Amino acid sequence: DGMNVLFIVVDDLRPVLGCYGDKLVKSPNIDQLASQSVVFSNAYAQQAVCAPSRVSFLTGRRPDTTRLYDFYSYWRVHAGNYSTMPQYFKENGYMTLSVGKVFHPGVSSNYTDDYPYSWSLPPFHPSTEKYENDKTCRGKDGKLYANLVCPVDVSEMPSGTLPDIQSTEEAIRLLNVMKTNNRKFFLAVGYHKPHIPLRYPQEFLKLYPLENITLAPDPWVPEKLPSVAYNPWTDIRQRDDVQALNVSFPYGPLPDDFQRQIRQSYYAAVSYLDVQVGLLLNALDNVGLSNSTIVVFTADHGWSLGEHGEWAKYSNFDVATRVPLMFYVPGMTTSSVSQGERIFPYLDPFSHVSDLVPHGQSEKVVELVSLFSTLAELAGLQVPAVCPETSFHVALCTEGESIVRYLNASENVEEEKNECGDTYRCFNEEPVAFSQYPRPADTPQWNSDKPKLKDIRIMGYSMRTVRYRYTLWVQFNPNNFSANFEDIHAGELYIVETDPNQDYNIYNNTSHGYFL
Repeated sequence: DGMNVLFIVVDDLRPVLGCYGDKLVKSPNIDQLASQSVVFSNAYAQQAVCAPSRVSFLTGRRPDTTRLYDFYSYWRVHAGNYSTMPQYFKENGYMTLSVGKVFHPGVSSNYTDDYPYSWSLPPFHPSTEKYENDKTCRGKDGKLYANLVCPVDVSEMPSGTLPDIQSTEEAIRLLNVMKTNNRKFFLAVGYHKPHIPLRYPQEFLKLYPLENITLAPDPWVPEKLPSVAYNPWTDIRQRDDVQALNVSFPYGPLPDDFQRQIRQSYYAAVSYLDVQVGLLLNALDNVGLSNSTIVVFTADHGWSLGEHGEWAKYSNFDVATRVPLMFYVPGMTTSSVSQGERIFPYLDPFSHVSDLVPHGQSEKVVELVSLFSTLAELAGLQVPAVCPETSFHVALCTEGESIVRYLNASENVEEEKNECGDTYRCFNEEPVAFSQYPRPADTPQWNSDKPKLKDIRIMGYSMRTVRYRYTLWVQFNPNNFSANFEDIHAGELYIVETDPNQDYNIYNNTSHGYFL
């Protein structure tokens, strides 16, 4: 009870980490955190795009309740005055601090990252964030471009640094201030990489020789994929290096050699991220707070690396919705830690060979919308009530059930019974993760990836169990936020055991009742 919380959220990070079984990536610091944590291998975001996902898990409400499917409304004004997870901790005596990208900046968090409701101090944003999309990538001709693939010499960057490096430095400074002032804290640290552009210190390329980089296992558009389900990756098409390839819209494909370069740079950006996480956790050790701080590590959604001929997020596939999720809880996921004991010594990805495995692993299907209630319970706070079916008028409730019961390291996490007390998440006693994605039309358009609310005509509602992913694309009215399940535009059904990459849609040749 009364533990601090360090909440680390990463932009666009799919679970390409050693602790998730990836053999290529170098992620020793995140793997070290996993070795002291319970790691969830089936965790899913509620919408695979930044602002809707973050507002969803920070309020504990689903996108249909926040009414945010794009970037252009603030839930307190347009949906309901919902309390947030950091606000709840603040109201319970915590110093709440935000560093980097936690809320999505802009309209969707009232241009203030929801300060002062959610945070005790104004949120910190790195001063070099504003250069993210500038021409800072040196091409082979020596000129500067705004590229997708963008390894850089950090000393040549504005201010001689990068945003995530600045965020780490500020988070470490705040840890020292909290220690000095003996304040109980909830510190959220949002890292930007591996979000595009893939701009990271060029030395990380050495970890991933191009000859070791393969294409996606399924780099083609599946034959029975409904056109409404496809995301045409318009954001990467706007980068200078992709534009120069003159790829046809909407299905491409990108040349194989460039696909390998994107995948190489994504991995390099993950190792750069791993260094930041390692420095941050090492600082937690340095201030002597590793034995009294819960650490959560997750991402807002995944990112497709060529699977199904797709790039970026913006879909309901696992590659877009599945995220890493791990909880380090002193005394629960590990035996109690003595004061001053080093739990997280910094590990150099250039020299350290990681052989660490997760302390505990759960295959249970869980959702990011459960973070609010889970962290409240772990910190010994009263767990907010489950929301009624319609909750626009209810300031404090959550639509995600606490998953603390899966964390007890003294039990075999795998053999716990399926427990389901929350009708939102459970179907015939089996845990379910729900995700959704809006589309403006049945076929790929220039605004298919990020349609504005007024342009949404179809909503893809997707449910993921351990055994299958089932998606219905139905008519949606943006004026009254209503979905019409009588008007089905397309369906998808994938059996995970035989089709783990979700390439063979059997929706049209299956008796659905068998599964549902």
